[in-house]
Amino acid sequence: MENFIYDYFISPIWERTGYNTVNTLAYAVIAIVSVYVIHRFLKNRVKFDENFVKSVLAFVLFASTMRVVTDSIDSNVFQPVTPFHQFVLDSHLWDYGYLTVSPGIYIITAFIFLVSLAVLHRMKRLELLGYVGLALWLPHFLLLLPFMQYFIYSVPILILAAVPTYFALIYFKDKVLSAIVAGQALDGAATFFVIDFFSKISGISYFEQHVFSSVVGEVFDTYFTFYALKSAIAFAAAYVLMEEKMDLEDKYYVALVLMIMGFAPGIRDILRMMVGG
Repeated sequence: MENFIYDYFISPIWERTGYNTVNTLAYAVIAIVSVYVIHRFLKNRVKFDENFVKSVLAFVLFASTMRVVTDSIDSNVFQPVTPFHQFVLDSHLWDYGYLTVSPGIYIITAFIFLVSLAVLHRMKRLELLGYVGLALWLPHFLLLLPFMQYFIYSVPILILAAVPTYFALIYFKDKVLSAIVAGQALDGAATFFVIDFFSKISGISYFEQHVFSSVVGEVFDTYFTFYALKSAIAFAAAYVLMEEKMDLEDKYYVALVLMIMGFAPGIRDILRMMVGG
């Protein structure tokens, strides 16, 4: 049993080998249960509207950016260019470890989010929730700013993500449902451009860590297929939600989960590319 846990859960973290079928399924089950429990707990306490979605996405932005700080430290891109950078390195709080990579970083972020939500709910100031996420994100982004030598290469990724998002906005006429497409398209576009083009341009080796996307890329010998497939599936999911006869808040909660699955890795990928981490 110990060897099983080490081989499929611990070793992939320390060996940087990415996900495998076993830990992917395990994390998926945990994620589904967590999503259900959180929904049951928050329903009738919090309104799942567009403002709540924006607030959650601010914490997603924070988590993904914080992860790239860890990536840049691990790849030696992060250097003590200011006293603040020196503090980050000396503290070792952002070093590669169980709590700074998946799934630990998402557990930490969820904990911070729920604590912030509880405090602001008691204060009756839930409108500030998104600002808390942005306040946590900004210092991490500023830490990465001096190392963004490949910033210009983010443009083609953003254009690729914007195209299906534009059509989603026209078709659905709903920002939340369209954000499902935006998140998944961003992840697909980042994966496609970074692996198929940027790795060759920069000479920095990148590989796909997730099982399904890795198979798609290898079978078709290009990750453009992954980008197109993710965009199409996201569009279909948004359409099903639009047509589904269910409470609008429940629709938005499901939409939020789907867009997080895209935005979280997508933001990390594009930021990591920008710093060459």
